[in-house]
Amino acid sequence: MSERPRKKRVTLTTLGCKVNQFESAAFLTGLNEREVELVPFSQPAEVYIINTCAVTARAAQQSRQMIRRALRTNPEARLVVTGCYAQIAAQDILDIVDQPLCIVGNGYKDRLVEIALAEQHCDLEMFMGDIGRRREICPLTVRKFGERTRAYLKIQDGCNNFCTYCVVPFARGRSRSLSPDRVIDQARIFAAEGYREIVVTGIHTGIYGQDLEPATDLAALLKRLVAECPVRYRVSSLEPGEISEELLEMLAAGDLLLPHLHIPLQSGDDHILERMHRRYQSADFAELIGRIKTRVPDAAIGVDVMAGFPGEDEVAFRHTYELLAGLPVTYLHVFPYSKRPGTVAARMSGQVPKEVKAVRVAALRELDQEKRREFYASQLGRIRPVLSERGRARRAGLQGFTDNYVPVTFAASPRLVNQVVRVRLERLCEDGVAGTLVEK
Repeated sequence: MSERPRKKRVTLTTLGCKVNQFESAAFLTGLNEREVELVPFSQPAEVYIINTCAVTARAAQQSRQMIRRALRTNPEARLVVTGCYAQIAAQDILDIVDQPLCIVGNGYKDRLVEIALAEQHCDLEMFMGDIGRRREICPLTVRKFGERTRAYLKIQDGCNNFCTYCVVPFARGRSRSLSPDRVIDQARIFAAEGYREIVVTGIHTGIYGQDLEPATDLAALLKRLVAECPVRYRVSSLEPGEISEELLEMLAAGDLLLPHLHIPLQSGDDHILERMHRRYQSADFAELIGRIKTRVPDAAIGVDVMAGFPGEDEVAFRHTYELLAGLPVTYLHVFPYSKRPGTVAARMSGQVPKEVKAVRVAALRELDQEKRREFYASQLGRIRPVLSERGRARRAGLQGFTDNYVPVTFAASPRLVNQVVRVRLERLCEDGVAGTLVEK
């Protein structure tokens, strides 16, 4: 009796955002449907797939490191590089690789599994094209989202903003939306697979549907999702001008659209916002936060903020710090400005020294910790729904996030993992809140 042929060993690693993670989950779905053996990236494989990121200089550096690591592990392997770094820096990849190589641009990710497993290949294959001319989103389907309790659902790709510091429009192209029916189909797959919470995400999520025929919007899509596939939903980052009254009404009224918003500010100085090509002023942002808190008092509000953008002097930084210190936001995602080749900001005068950026980043991250503790303390004594997850090693009980994104640990049976339970928030602890399970 002849032995069955050994399966091809394939490995995948992902850098970057929720959209990249969704796309890699789609690759894994396709690979699981083929006769391959999926192995960890640290192990030798015959095919290495690297889904890269380019949003910062560090992300680009990490992408190059993963490419070199794959080549060291098995110089004879088929190397497939995709993602934003592959899209905008293909020549840089060619400069560090002298083995056979396949580069798959963001516009061809729906073909990646087929390309990666092709029997015939040559020393250099490039599936690129002009991403700026793409008018339809790549159709990708995900069955499983790894070991995560919540799944990410990509509804949109690309960005039309062209902020002066950002490479994303060059790496992802213009905004393209997934049809509502396909969004619903993907949500139903996740629900059938047992996911109790879905994070609705995109590159520029807030302009979802403007490119479709007939046109629609994010609020209309969320209404359909909640009605037709009733699990919990969070919405990823939304620009300040894209949080409508209709969306706030849904957050205030329902228990399936969770009271949690993430809103990029980037700077609290109006001159810097103008240099960034952001389309609001600091007063607009402050008014929005006040309106959210009036409509949804317990909402968690996360904020992206950048330190050290060209031209940011001490006065401009102080405007940012004081604005955030005075607003009832929940947490900050703090980034030092990263000069990206090809962007307008990279050519601007007034580049801020690295050591100055580091000091400002540290101050904002300290403010972030203060904001978190303040918000967590405001929730003590409340009973809130929590999607339960397994606790960390050597820690008894379960953990999870409340509907309004408070990290909580509590004693409970492992049988309750991936169930939405009610927890009373009782005391602050090192990494969030300790609570007690409330029986139904």
